[in-house]
Amino acid sequence: MKKTMIERLGLESVPQHLKTTTWFEYFIIQLAFSVNAGNFLVPALAVMEGGLSMLWAIVSTLLGGSIAFLFVSLLSLPGARYGLPAQYVIRSMIGTKLSRLVASPVRSLTSLYWFSVQTIGGTLVVLSLVKKATGLELPLIPIAISLALIMTILALIGFEAVKKATKMFMPFLLIGQAAILVIFITTAAEGIGSSVLVSGGGFSFGPFVFFASLAFVQYVSGVSASSDITRYAKSGKQGFWGLFSGNVFGFFMTALLGTFSAALFQNSNPFVAATEQTGSILLTILIGICAMVSMISINLSNAYTGGYSLLNAVPSLGRVRSALAFGAAGIVLSCFPALVDNAKDYISLLGAFVIPLSAVIAADYLYIKKARIAEEDLTKIASGAFQYNVKAVYTLAAALVIYFLIPEEWSPGFISFLLTFLMYSFVSHQSAKNTVEGQSRHAL
Repeated sequence: MKKTMIERLGLESVPQHLKTTTWFEYFIIQLAFSVNAGNFLVPALAVMEGGLSMLWAIVSTLLGGSIAFLFVSLLSLPGARYGLPAQYVIRSMIGTKLSRLVASPVRSLTSLYWFSVQTIGGTLVVLSLVKKATGLELPLIPIAISLALIMTILALIGFEAVKKATKMFMPFLLIGQAAILVIFITTAAEGIGSSVLVSGGGFSFGPFVFFASLAFVQYVSGVSASSDITRYAKSGKQGFWGLFSGNVFGFFMTALLGTFSAALFQNSNPFVAATEQTGSILLTILIGICAMVSMISINLSNAYTGGYSLLNAVPSLGRVRSALAFGAAGIVLSCFPALVDNAKDYISLLGAFVIPLSAVIAADYLYIKKARIAEEDLTKIASGAFQYNVKAVYTLAAALVIYFLIPEEWSPGFISFLLTFLMYSFVSHQSAKNTVEGQSRHAL
């Protein structure tokens, strides 16, 4: 029988014979996802607005990002161990109804938003580079729709397409990044030299912590999606180390390019900054290809995981229709550049829901379940016996209020995550303790 090209596995477990992906393949996938226009912003702002030197900005954001990647990698273990998608596994932590009605819609909207923003932002960069290289002014919307359609088709085909595409893209990404670094190093050598690492500022504790927390908040929401990627892993260790090493190294490259661009040119986009410094048409085209490929890579992740979140919310859709529905919505939203202009407001609103939810998920799996899902839990979610985690409902309600009460300059996302993690852990611990005491009294 001819093997179907489109992945059709939905919420069911991936068969053992398909779990063949190694840590190095995951390293390549995450490395391809990392370096893109959207991810340059926080490291660049640490220099331009935080007043940190390039060196301290890299250390700050790499520290915050690495802590987030540790959480994300740990929450990828259920996918690798049981072959189940993230949002389905989350049913065992917060209950089936809460997962389907709250966690999955929030994750789908977050992925959908970033899909459209990355498409629009990436298209704008590509159009500016095409204009510089050829003088042609291409229309935004048809190009954005075309790129969104390509990413939707690749995500529809499934994990194998994601794996093959990132391997194919990697040479273009590495060559493009190397070209940008050469341009930056050459420019620095002609000017301030190696002192670029410490120029423009020094170490300041407040900005250091603030931008570390921003990097943490940007990536920690991946705890609700990382199992989608690792369900094809050969083992839990292969998935964990592949994701963690790929994310950390990829973010190091992101921070290096972003802070270098900010320190030299006060520009948060290295793709644009590099092309402005070179008169070579060949280098401009090469960097343009790198920018486009990086945008497609990260959006493969958004489309793939977003489709599975939608599937968990509406299981009757099936894997193929959920991927098509997510892709169609992403294509439509990619026609509205205003999403980029108002990004700060949308990110803040999404963060109010995403961050506390991520903290509850992380606390339940790591502290309550000790990073293991019992067979009893899997049986409960399969039968639908566990509908609501009442402790999670109360904690999320309180955390939502806390998020909006924290001043913006204090980094509400990081503080909210920490407080929610501690609050849920304490409430769950006390609840378990009271249950045991109640059973003891009843026995007497």
